[in-house]
Amino acid sequence: MAGPVVLVEFPADDPERALRFWREVLSANLSPRTEEEGHGWQSHEGGAELGVHPRGQGPGDRVSLPYFSVPDLAFALERVRANGGEVIHPGDRSAVCRDSEGSPFGLAQSSPPPAGN
Repeated sequence: MAGPVVLVEFPADDPERALRFWREVLSANLSPRTEEEGHGWQSHEGGAELGVHPRGQGPGDRVSLPYFSVPDLAFALERVRANGGEVIHPGDRSAVCRDSEGSPFGLAQSSPPPAGN
């Protein structure tokens, strides 16, 4: 089974307004992301993280997405395809997918890929 939710990502039409919202509602400490994390802002407090980024046109830019931790991203993406899902934005460390019913979600590599991959 996939690991726990590691990140919930929220797109924003007005990023400053969204940052104020999440900072006030959850007392979230959202800071600019590192280059490896991508664009936008993210909490870095351990456990499930909260992310905010400007809304765009890409597959992960229009709706909020939960990201699930998986030990082997390549294998998990094979399983998505084999079970009627779709990989809509592949990556080395994370990917955006749709399940068999069309709902978007993300997968994130929890550690370096297993040896031989």
